[in-house]
Amino acid sequence: MKLLFMLFIVMPVVEMTVLIKVGSLIGVWPTILFVLLTAVIGASLLKRQGLSTLMRANQKMNAGEIPAKEVAEGFMLAVGGALLLTPGFVTDAIGFALLMPGVRGLMIGQIMKKMVVTGAQQFTHGYGTSEGPFTQTKTSYRTYQDQDGVIIEGEFQEESPRKDHHSDQIEKN
Repeated sequence: MKLLFMLFIVMPVVEMTVLIKVGSLIGVWPTILFVLLTAVIGASLLKRQGLSTLMRANQKMNAGEIPAKEVAEGFMLAVGGALLLTPGFVTDAIGFALLMPGVRGLMIGQIMKKMVVTGAQQFTHGYGTSEGPFTQTKTSYRTYQDQDGVIIEGEFQEESPRKDHHSDQIEKN
């Protein structure tokens, strides 16, 4: 709820304040031109970075690897591009930061660490069985670490046929 409040109430007020201050310092038309220039430069950088990320993801998939880092980078690039297309200097600064590989890498690393912590908590509490009339299911969690050090956790289920007393009676008849 606080994040939505920040996005829809506080950010537009901050953007308007900054635009008014910059406009009073350099003038209305230079401010408008500067906002348009940042959008054009951002779109160009987004195209270049996006194609590079897409190529790396394609190479990893062709090598049989999971392109987890590239998917996260693609998401960050999309958010950065949207922020660059939004008029304003604060959103442009955040958008440009997301287009910088170093900043984007740090953010992805922090997000991946949080995901690993969440997965580790599930691992310690997440082993259980679910029994139906004919199958027994066990749920397990496994981790995979790719060559870049990105850890991917997943859940899988093993199902095996289960005989119970009722099914034995049916087979005897």
